[in-house]
Amino acid sequence: MKHPLALLLAGTALTLTVAVHAADAPARHDAKAANVQVTPPKAERSVTHGSVNVNGKRIGYTATAGTIILKNDKGQPTGSMFYVAYVKDGVRDPSTRPIAFLYNGGPGSSSVWLHMGAFGPVRVISGDAHHTPPAPYDVVNNQYSLLDATDLVFIDAMGTGFSRILGKDQGGVGTPKDFYGVNADGKAFAQFVYDYVSRNNRWNSPKYLIGESYGTTRSAVLVNDLQQQGMDFNGVVLMSSILNFETASFNPGNDLPYISFLPSYAAVACYHKIVQCPADLAAYLDQVKNFARGQYASALMMGSSLPATERAQVVSRLAQFTGLSPAYIEKADLRVSLFQFMAELQRSRGLVTGRLDGRYSGWAADRLAEYAMNDPQSDAITGPYTAAFNRYVRQTLKFGADRHYVILSGTVGRDWDWKHYGGRINWPGYTNVAPDLAEAMRSNPHLKVQIENGYYDLATPFYGTEYTVEHMGLPPALQKNISLRFYDCGHMLYEQPQAIQQLHDNLVNFIRSTDQGNR
Repeated sequence: MKHPLALLLAGTALTLTVAVHAADAPARHDAKAANVQVTPPKAERSVTHGSVNVNGKRIGYTATAGTIILKNDKGQPTGSMFYVAYVKDGVRDPSTRPIAFLYNGGPGSSSVWLHMGAFGPVRVISGDAHHTPPAPYDVVNNQYSLLDATDLVFIDAMGTGFSRILGKDQGGVGTPKDFYGVNADGKAFAQFVYDYVSRNNRWNSPKYLIGESYGTTRSAVLVNDLQQQGMDFNGVVLMSSILNFETASFNPGNDLPYISFLPSYAAVACYHKIVQCPADLAAYLDQVKNFARGQYASALMMGSSLPATERAQVVSRLAQFTGLSPAYIEKADLRVSLFQFMAELQRSRGLVTGRLDGRYSGWAADRLAEYAMNDPQSDAITGPYTAAFNRYVRQTLKFGADRHYVILSGTVGRDWDWKHYGGRINWPGYTNVAPDLAEAMRSNPHLKVQIENGYYDLATPFYGTEYTVEHMGLPPALQKNISLRFYDCGHMLYEQPQAIQQLHDNLVNFIRSTDQGNR
């Protein structure tokens, strides 16, 4: 959910020719104070050309960095949404080539992470499970780009990247409430995708959504909204998925996250050699899952009525799987929350454990603190992504020379409206968009869903994803349309050298298997 700029090196195999570039809109004074009429906002774009080598084959492409103006039901501008599109050159019928729309999560993250780390034509090299040294950074040809299988459109959510709300001073009527929320965000992305498809003659293209983290939440809402508007999709890719937030909300009285996180705790304890684990990690984690949804779930359900002998057994098994001391687990009443685990696992080493990727470690600010105060993974990779994209978008894509690119926005996340009513019961509770995805699959029985999760992800744990998929209430024929893949890495799968190769191959196979034309 994060990643910045791309520096073009000699080996990147990118040749650039600027074709179109709309000038940046000049800074405007307060319209009311100046008593002048504000010029209506206009869409912008900068078109360049390049090439990327994937699996030894050169792929020429046209890159468009630009904006689409979003409007309300009255036709009034509300926001300017930034995107970067890569379209393969030399295709016999571009209108039928697959197209994928990609975005990250947050809420409040730009698409820089998937763009510069995973699937764009260039990628920044960052340290796998350790902090990347400061600049200069290496930006290289991305041999794992998905341009060999599909055209790509990276979209920045409103308030991130170069996407901006258009208020009265910018010639619009937009407000944060129009964009900062589960429903509002889905509506904005639906309008963007609908407009992009219409303006670029892509209605007959096989269509895909690829979202990461909260981007998977967005995808469930988005695919359902768009299909209700008559735009069916071939596939949805959920990377580091979270659809039902009850599986990750450590609120008093909710025992589900303690169950769903336990296998990930065990995987991370194995990685740091806090506990000794067998070589077959997947088989070992199956054992942990069986305990989590069996004896452990039953013990949590019993609460204070749990017999002492059974409680002692559960404490012993938890200590065995997590490496935490029995005394600590007892004091936690069998319930160790995520940030407690991050702080406690490597406390004796003076370290805190990563959240987005439990393989990362960082120095503890307070070795007595009950909760971790930072995420070492975010600290380790935000610098290279930010620097790489800021250079790439300005020097290579020729866009945004005098603008600030927002990698991550705390404002968006802080102001987010989490209310979302799915299904038949409109009662406030945990955000759950799994019913949206289920509805989309029932309305389009050809829709395929592929889910990618990392074992060491402590933000969107893999067993939470499995639990959600198993509780979508789909008939067996549609349940078969969902496939799950697991990787030996954390939240950002592409940070691990072996995982990104597997990820690329899995997604290419997924796209080609759902696009019978194989264009």
